[in-house]
This record gives sequence, C-alpha cells and structure tokens, in this order.
Amino acid sequence: MRFLHTADWHIGKKLHGYNLLEDQLHAFNQIIQLAKKEAVDGIIIAGDLYDRSVPSVDAVEVFNQMIIELNLEEKLPVFAISGNHDSSIRLETGGPWFKQSDFYLHTRLEQAFQPIEVGDTQLFLLPYFEPIAARLYFENDEIRTIEKAMEFVTAEIKKNFKSGMAHVLVSHFFAAGSAKSDSETKLTVGGLDTVPLDLLRDFDYIALGHLHNKDALISDQIRYSGSPLKFSLSERKQEKGVWIIDISEQSCQLEFHRIQPLREIKELQGTFQELTKQEFYESIDRKDFMFIQLTDRSVIPNMMYQLRKVYPNILGVERVYGRENDQKGLTKDVNMKQLSPLELSRQFFEEMTEEELTSQQEQWLNESLDSVQQKERGK
Repeated sequence: MRFLHTADWHIGKKLHGYNLLEDQLHAFNQIIQLAKKEAVDGIIIAGDLYDRSVPSVDAVEVFNQMIIELNLEEKLPVFAISGNHDSSIRLETGGPWFKQSDFYLHTRLEQAFQPIEVGDTQLFLLPYFEPIAARLYFENDEIRTIEKAMEFVTAEIKKNFKSGMAHVLVSHFFAAGSAKSDSETKLTVGGLDTVPLDLLRDFDYIALGHLHNKDALISDQIRYSGSPLKFSLSERKQEKGVWIIDISEQSCQLEFHRIQPLREIKELQGTFQELTKQEFYESIDRKDFMFIQLTDRSVIPNMMYQLRKVYPNILGVERVYGRENDQKGLTKDVNMKQLSPLELSRQFFEEMTEEELTSQQEQWLNESLDSVQQKERGK
C-alpha cells in the first residue's frame, strides 16, 4: 500500500491574530496535487483537523471544501481521526455514511479495534482519548494514565492482526523521546502524557499527529508528519510537508515531500532606518510574517504605524538593546500629580507602545474614565 501521511491541519487557527485560511488552502492544494502525482492509495490525517473544538463557520466551510475535493471528486480514500483540539462528538456527525465513500473518520476509542483493510494492509485508527475512556471500555479501575491505557489498547488491537498483512496504527499522542514546539497544546493525562515506544514495536508503521515538527521523533517505523504550516515563531526553521509511505509486510519506505508556504515566518534585525529603506524592503517578500528586532535605543515616534506600512504582517517587535528614557517623559519634565487621568493614560500608552492613541481609542478611554468617575461620585 502507498499512502500519504499528514496531520495537524488546525483549520481555523490564527497566527498572532492573522487569519490563516488562505495559507491552509494553499498548502492543501499542494497536498492533493502530490497525492495525485504519487498515485497514493489513500490519505491519512492523524488528528487535529480543526484548531478549536467549536470551529468557526469559515473553518468548517474550508474543511468541507477540502474533503469534497479529496474524497468525492478525486475518489481518494481518507483515513482520519480526531485529535485533542477536535470535538469528537461534533466530528462524529455523519460518520456512519462517510465510509460509503471511503471516508473513515474515527472519533471513539472502540472504533480503533475495527481494522480497515486496504490491499495487503490493516489500518487501525486510534483517535485521541483520555484514560477514563479506556477505564470504562475495559472496566478496569487501574487504568489511570495514558501509558497504562495504551498497554490495554495495543493488546486489544493486536488480537485483530491478520498474518500476511502489514499493520498500520494512526494515532495522536506524545511518544516518549519526542520534542515539542511552542504552538502545540501540551497533553497531560493522569500526570503522564507519553507513550513508551516499546508498546508500538509490533506495528509496521505508526502515523502520528500532535507534534508539529516532522523531526520530533526519528524512527524507521514511527513518524510525526508535522503540521503543513508553521504555526509559531519557534517553527520558523522547520521543514513542513507530508510523508509518502510505501508499506508491505516485509518493508516500509518513507519519503518526505516539502510544502511551499504562501507566507513564510521570518526574523529581521537592524535599525529602524535600515529596515525602512526602500532598497532593502524591496529585496524581500514583505508579505511574509515578520518578527522584527530593532537595534535602535532611541524613541521612534509612531514606530509601529510606520513599520506596518512597510511590513503588513508583523508578529512582534523587540528592542535588542532596550530603549533610552524619553527626555520628555513623565519622570523628568512633568509633575505626574498635575496630569489628568486622561493625560496619564495617554502618555503611558505612548511609552509602552511607541504609538499615539487613535481617536477611537481616546474616545473609549474617555468613556471608561467617565464611567469610573461616576461610580466614585455615587459612593
């Protein structure tokens, strides 16, 4: 069997407030073209289809569009599970008739024990679960951790192994020895969130989701696909893409295929003057997400406003060497006791952000201060 292994789509996720739906569609289009080019027998999506348990309407529409194209139009079988970001109850809606078009979406623990056979391969789709689900299923009060639960789960799955076939586990957890990134939600279940690799040794391939770095765990038979997009500054140097897996009972061959992002995440360092020079910013893609490190120490009026005119997708600005005190600041030339609450608030805002209040922000501030003063008078 040949299949494409992906995970952690996190449809609907935002990066520092920026909408990523267009970026996610851009990545998906590359995934579907690769699946067709490589003539895969199916697509594995190892959890976290959405970023939130209650996704936005736009996120649902984008995901539906992806699945329609993948499964109904291109007739590619899909083997998917719910992750810790997904609502298993909501995803389960429609499940019974999805499989009529070879769209297998498992959201409950007991479904993992029902293998799906494709050619010479058995796939076991194990969604994200908490120990209580295993405790109830196996009627065993000793199951208190994910490690203990997986002892019972893998033993139960292996009862359904057929000889002469390859056995693939699709799941969503933190395997022992893996490395995490900033954008991943930590799974902590029963005080222990790792699954020992020894419990997985009888599978021919384990397609994992949850960690966003494809190199979080290096193993001949266990792989994270990683997320198709970079979701945090800590992921900026990671290579994003999907695995193409060729598997049989005798062998498992892996090949990673890179996905080109619509917008990269980059760091820029320099003085304000250097970064706003036309000859510099025209030499780079200004639409990328930028984290800016300024080497200036002096106060720069309307700094963020001016930077955003050049770089529209700023993730943050850091002063590498700190900032000089403004000689016109509150502590030097003005007696703070003589300032009105509005003026104090205005100057504090400017010192912290190096921006002036907009007219709308000043109106909100005035309304808030008036409300506070009225409450004080009413005492």
